[in-house]
Amino acid sequence: MNTRFNITAAVAALVSSVALLSHAGAPAPLVEAPPSSALEQYFMQDYMLGDWGGLRTRLAENGVDFEFFYVGSMPTNLGGGIRAGSAYQHGFLAAMDLDTEKLGWWNGGHFHVSGVSLEGRPFADTYVGDLNKTNLVDFPADTRLWQAYYQQDLFNDKLIIKAGLMSVDRDFILPELYNSLASINFMNQTFFFPTMAFNLYDIPGFPEGSHSLPSTPYAALGALVKWQPVESFYIQAAIYDGNPDASSSGTRLALRAEEGALMYFETGFRLNQGKDDRGLPGNYKLGGYYHTDEFYDINSTILSMTPLPLDTAETHKGNYGVYLLAEQMLWRESGRDDPAQQGIVGFFRVAGAPSDRNLAEFGIDGGLVFKGLIPGRDYDTLGIGGSYLKISEEVSDAQRRINEFFTAAPFNAPAIEEADYEAVVEVNYKLQLAAWWTLQASLQYVFHPGGRAGAALAGDSTPDALVLGIQTTLRF
Repeated sequence: MNTRFNITAAVAALVSSVALLSHAGAPAPLVEAPPSSALEQYFMQDYMLGDWGGLRTRLAENGVDFEFFYVGSMPTNLGGGIRAGSAYQHGFLAAMDLDTEKLGWWNGGHFHVSGVSLEGRPFADTYVGDLNKTNLVDFPADTRLWQAYYQQDLFNDKLIIKAGLMSVDRDFILPELYNSLASINFMNQTFFFPTMAFNLYDIPGFPEGSHSLPSTPYAALGALVKWQPVESFYIQAAIYDGNPDASSSGTRLALRAEEGALMYFETGFRLNQGKDDRGLPGNYKLGGYYHTDEFYDINSTILSMTPLPLDTAETHKGNYGVYLLAEQMLWRESGRDDPAQQGIVGFFRVAGAPSDRNLAEFGIDGGLVFKGLIPGRDYDTLGIGGSYLKISEEVSDAQRRINEFFTAAPFNAPAIEEADYEAVVEVNYKLQLAAWWTLQASLQYVFHPGGRAGAALAGDSTPDALVLGIQTTLRF
């Protein structure tokens, strides 16, 4: 199927879906009933299952909070990639938080525990072949412990200490405005947690190492210290197990010196987020990470699968990366007192890492989120985003050497395409059907799925792909 000739049809389908669905939405347009109707109140309550007869509120007032989320997603590859097709993937999250002060124990303490259950066939690896996965819940199916940590707030919340099982992306490198587990605005994973950070994962097809990244839905044993002397500034650092548990249960916990440690650092500035600030809010973050273990040289690893000699060391001590994130509300419709906070938020993120030990050496992503764009649809969002991931020059160099060797006599093999980049453009619209229910349509175009890096191993590249996604979230 020719992907480029299906863009017009796919856009038309997306627009038609949004147009049809826009007649549903936030509680008021759902039914023609007075504001006090039972049905309208049901759609306006925070949770699908309500307040449990008042029990939920009483528990929260006494320091016990529960959260339950469901995400169901059906991405469809309309053409290009590995092959056309679709899959239904879904996940369920359960979390409990204890506030020690409300429980009458001691001040400033918080316990958190959460678990996830994921189901569905792999989509990206089966249909698209992309590095920036087009579906947020595209992970191996399992039911596992996610996070379990204790947090202590000290000196009027100026110093925060946290320890236990934690995910990096809950504390670092993540946009915050218009973005949370309950309200995620893009379906492509790179806009949630950038693909550049996944350099710490072992590369498919390469010798197995001992590195993985503790990002959602995985976690690692670790500790974090955050200092925020004023409301507008903070600095934080954390250390995590260098080889977190990747088992299906998430309960095999062990710290081994030979696996190294992963350290993250970040400093940030928060603009206009105090209770008396009237300006447009923004967040600006500068950070980085360092892993202490040894990492395979990417050029040598590729060439070791051929008869060619190796010119570089086989491993390198340590791995690292740096990043910069900026997000800013650019326009607000009705002022700070608007409960929906309608307006436009822009975000931008850039990251870099050394090319000799990483699959990708540079990544950039950004976009705009419009909230309340359509009159009467105050909580709906329109998202437009793009990302670019540069495959490491060392991969391209290895491919050039392979071409020089195998295209000459006596092999006379055809040349493989050199690795270059993977890019994604996403346009989506999310309907807030109820306070606890969203429905989202997303259209993504993936340029050079896999960045043509797979050609170094498989000898061919994957064509561009067009993906249409439908996703719903429920908060119980």
